[in-house]
Amino acid sequence: MAAMLEVKDLEVAYGKILAVKKISFSVEQGQVVSLIGTNGAGKTTTLKTISGLLRPTGGEVWFQGERIDHVAAHDIVTRGLAHSPEGRRIFPRLSVEENLLLGAFSRRDPAGVRSDLKAAYDLFPILGERRKQPAGTFSGGEQQMLAMGRAMMSRPKLLMLDEPSMGLSPIMMKRIMTTVSELQRQGTTILLVEQNAQAALKRADYGYVLEVGKVVLSGTGRDLLVNDSVRKAYLGED
Repeated sequence: MAAMLEVKDLEVAYGKILAVKKISFSVEQGQVVSLIGTNGAGKTTTLKTISGLLRPTGGEVWFQGERIDHVAAHDIVTRGLAHSPEGRRIFPRLSVEENLLLGAFSRRDPAGVRSDLKAAYDLFPILGERRKQPAGTFSGGEQQMLAMGRAMMSRPKLLMLDEPSMGLSPIMMKRIMTTVSELQRQGTTILLVEQNAQAALKRADYGYVLEVGKVVLSGTGRDLLVNDSVRKAYLGED
């Protein structure tokens, strides 16, 4: 059986500069898969290409047995693939609830949307408590919860999270990472881009290490955590 997501020899360029150079990886249903690497490794570019925000110059992206690398971004969402972007990208002047409902823009099942709104408030109680508050008044960690909740409102089969812990306090980072595990338990498949390699690999069933647009190493999260080159380059160990 094919993987839920398959990326095959993907190439992405900005002008004449190749940012992603023939990378291949897959995500099986129910897994948490992490992409780790330094800034400029091509992680965010890869996610943007999978979600249809960028067009590849080569290679293919397959989701649930269908090729999607030339499908419009809004159509990719309706197929069950959601993207919570780097920097959160919430709408600061809209209320928390309005932000969440925008995540369900493609749905035509009001009862299901109401049910998922309640699920978002159960997952992140602070969102429910402040549902009428402008999202721009939230802290970074609260905005990250909102961004994740908004992505889940499309009821995705696969959720892509780009740097969910960036700029957060250690306590809030732990809360966000616990939520990643909780979403997996609830049945969501997750592709996680995260600079905190230790936190990402601890939760990953499988991981890929990207360097300057190429996959240089892959393995189970557990194996990568004890790999000498990963420990030196990404976990700050000598």
